[in-house]
Amino acid sequence: MAKSLMIQGTCSGSGKSLIVTALCRIFSRKGINVAPFKAQNISLQSYVTREGGEIAIAQAVQAEAALIEPEINMNPILLKPSGKKGFHLIVRGKYRGVIKPFKKKREVLWDTVVGSLDNMQRKYELLIIEGAGSPAEINLLEQDMANMAVAEYLKSPVLLVGDIDRGGVFASLYGTVTILNSKKNFFRGFLINKFRGYRDILQPGIDKLESLLSIKCLGVIPYIDNLAISDEDGFPFAYSKPKRRQIKKEKIKIVVIPLKYISNFSDFDPLKFEPDVELAYSLNEDELKEADIIIIPGSKRTIEDLQYIKSIGLGAFIKNLAKKDKEIIGICGGFQMFGDRIIDRNQIESTKTEARGLGFLSVETIFQPEKILTQVEGSLIDKSSIKIKGYEIHMGESFGDMNLFKIKRLSCGKIIQEGMIKNNIWGTYIHGLFENDSFRRWLINRHRIKKGLNPIDFTFSWKRLKESSIEKLADLVEKNVEMKHIEEILEL
Repeated sequence: MAKSLMIQGTCSGSGKSLIVTALCRIFSRKGINVAPFKAQNISLQSYVTREGGEIAIAQAVQAEAALIEPEINMNPILLKPSGKKGFHLIVRGKYRGVIKPFKKKREVLWDTVVGSLDNMQRKYELLIIEGAGSPAEINLLEQDMANMAVAEYLKSPVLLVGDIDRGGVFASLYGTVTILNSKKNFFRGFLINKFRGYRDILQPGIDKLESLLSIKCLGVIPYIDNLAISDEDGFPFAYSKPKRRQIKKEKIKIVVIPLKYISNFSDFDPLKFEPDVELAYSLNEDELKEADIIIIPGSKRTIEDLQYIKSIGLGAFIKNLAKKDKEIIGICGGFQMFGDRIIDRNQIESTKTEARGLGFLSVETIFQPEKILTQVEGSLIDKSSIKIKGYEIHMGESFGDMNLFKIKRLSCGKIIQEGMIKNNIWGTYIHGLFENDSFRRWLINRHRIKKGLNPIDFTFSWKRLKESSIEKLADLVEKNVEMKHIEEILEL
């Protein structure tokens, strides 16, 4: 049976996901068959596994760091926030309906967690387990399925991570352990994350905390950013009006509309790293006027976001810009909004049963109880040399004369035409589209040519950039954490 190490945090956003990612790569380098695990995740960033199951994107990235294929057992319970309706419940990769706070379902769901844990223990040598939020939320302790409940089941040592960038790191570390005093023996060390400065300044506080808790500090990890690794959750862009900037002619301006229920915004991560692209998230009309490309992304509540866009006049405004030769793109929920009608008779995503779309494309979308979950591969219909890979993850199915991509759904082997294009407006269900280097560069180059600029053959490989980011992260953690001490704790 696998050994295990659990990473818990004093709060959400403390860096648990990235530290698990780093540890997966560090132990994989040592030749250990290691895998990530998170019992329960709350996230709108999800990924579709090869077998057609939905898990949080963080566990997919962690699996990549471990050099293994993502699987549903790595994240058996996924909750996708859906506003006042509650959460979309994903159990072992499959949609199981909408639930409110699920205290009554804890026992049933815990059996699912245990089943996945047992499966993972048999398959791997070492599990690096990520906790959820804070383990010391006293109002939720009885419902815990992702923190101490897992540590106790596995008898797993725990490292506690504190975020110094937020301030109050010593108090948060001390308070977390003190609240969980009856389980204090599980804590075998603490880490201070996102530090900017000289460690010597911290040392008196570290010494005092080690004395108070009788727990050793195993590392101080410097702040790191600009990694090509997707955020687990938490849309990081403000809705306030951005400051006006002078746009350089050689830059292609891409503006993504920050929907209220935006999902899978990791789709646009590769665009952030293109040297000739300026990427912005904005509702500001002046910013949209300056854009070469406008994207309406995926949404967890498509009809509500559609109504919001209409209420602020953005739908008509974007349609006007399309007439002025702006390229308008809809991804997943955005594609659904582009059509004539959205029908949700079973109120799967909305309290409304029907809504009129923006009318950009001749498409009608009907929400079905069964979710489409599959990896895909294919090419542009009109330019078969532009190959693409990605994944579909949607409940609505759109009907119309699909003419954009020819794809194969890998979960079932079915070959279909997908997406629709009309002049400079197009939409698709395919997530991960901009991770395809040739497609991303083809799209950008078309706008370079329109601006009188020479096309660029190649800028970077997204796959290699992501891999180098994982390596960089692993190097940083390995350098600043007492890995030998951790190996002793694990008795490796």
